[in-house]
Amino acid sequence: MRRLRTTRKSNKSQQPKQTNRMVKMVLEDNRSTLKSIFKNSVDIQFRDLQLKEENNNRAFICYTEGMVREEFIHDNVLEPLLGIDLNKEEINSASLISYMDSNIIKASSVDKTSNLDHIIEKILRGQTAIFIDGFDSALLISTESYQSRAVEEPETESTVRGSREGFNEVISTNTSLLRRKINNPHLIFEEFIIGGNTKTTVRIGYIDGIAKQEIVEEVRNRLESIETDVVLETGYLEQYIEDHPKSIFQTIGNSEKPDKVAAKLLEGRVSILCDGTPFVLTVPYLFIESMQVPEDYYSKPYFTTLIRLIRLIALFLTVATPAVFVAAATFHHEMVPALLLTTMAAAEERVPFPIMLEALIMTVIFELLREAGVRMPRPIGSAVSIVGALVIGEAAVQAGLVGAPMVIVVALTAITGFVVTAINNTVILIRFFLILLSGSFGFYGLLMGTLFVVAHACSLRSFGTPYLTPFAPVELKEWRDTFVRLSLKNLQRKPSSILRKKY
Repeated sequence: MRRLRTTRKSNKSQQPKQTNRMVKMVLEDNRSTLKSIFKNSVDIQFRDLQLKEENNNRAFICYTEGMVREEFIHDNVLEPLLGIDLNKEEINSASLISYMDSNIIKASSVDKTSNLDHIIEKILRGQTAIFIDGFDSALLISTESYQSRAVEEPETESTVRGSREGFNEVISTNTSLLRRKINNPHLIFEEFIIGGNTKTTVRIGYIDGIAKQEIVEEVRNRLESIETDVVLETGYLEQYIEDHPKSIFQTIGNSEKPDKVAAKLLEGRVSILCDGTPFVLTVPYLFIESMQVPEDYYSKPYFTTLIRLIRLIALFLTVATPAVFVAAATFHHEMVPALLLTTMAAAEERVPFPIMLEALIMTVIFELLREAGVRMPRPIGSAVSIVGALVIGEAAVQAGLVGAPMVIVVALTAITGFVVTAINNTVILIRFFLILLSGSFGFYGLLMGTLFVVAHACSLRSFGTPYLTPFAPVELKEWRDTFVRLSLKNLQRKPSSILRKKY
């Protein structure tokens, strides 16, 4: 499998310097160090404590406002520390911090550490640190609390039947959603911290015994090889770890639905979760997956097969319809029935632009309307898309700027494009490419362009798996769940192209 070759080098000067600072025995030294590092930021809170008067055991806690459960800190940290009379306890000062860890602080997770850089990172992630005078270590208490969306149905992947749960922006919540779907101790999650400045938490998930260890190791290596200051979304990771960065085809899958990701894990794939985004990546990703949705497996195979064939037809229509129309109207009049040709000629008589330019203009206008509908507030955006298309199309035809047949072609292209939204970006680029070739060379250009696109897709791999599997290379046994779906009884065996061994 090909290793990631990153062309962008990390700017070391922009990343925080790793000084390996340690906790000091003197309390005020630790406080001044923290305040100098945080530059007296108003959201970093300090609270002084007096633990043991006769030995002058002073302490302070430090946490980030808005990222902790302050009520939890008051009830389970401050109140036990300030309420207990340490002078009456049979405690040596040397064991005070250990006694606090095991007997006083009421928290599910308490860690003792002397690495100040590690403490700073945990404070910024929502943990609370306790520093005690005379000790060269501190306690880290798990007090994280984040404001986040509830688990809702994702708007980008609506469903008629099946689970309506969707991932949110908290990685621990997303992990738990997958764990709930796959109640199996062999489901493993591994964690990485990526990004010199953002220090984003990234986790990979796989089922030990089902996933290929070669793929798991490759995912680890590619994530560890990333050198960047910023990771805010899985889209950042995708561009660093994909096999073919210059290809227009998407070789890494993504989804907001836990049931979809869980199904892929059970087939031997690896998931990549990133804190701060509801989109989860899955690898390897095959072309045929863009023709499949989770509810395909919740219906009878006959209906599912029909719907998948309709999606395949929609894919060909949305990619090739404008190019076929341009080629036929420009170069190959003999292939068009005489009556239809007369109608097309009458409609295009007043249009001042060549057919190819007309097709490009209308396609660009539609993409503008679609983009406006996506970016504007949803109630307004949908109205803008529909009304804009109707008004602009009708006005353009009446003004003689475009012909009615071209409006019909572009409308058909748009409608069929909504059926295959999983690869919409790729489809748009191929559509423009084929229009240009068809307008220049007719059906010969269309054929050359199609062969080029197919040959390029055949050359692609996703983490070692051919992108067009099971069609290229041909694996007839795997065709049982492609454009034709057999019954679930015949789908028990996992895909051999991804699976290493039966579980």
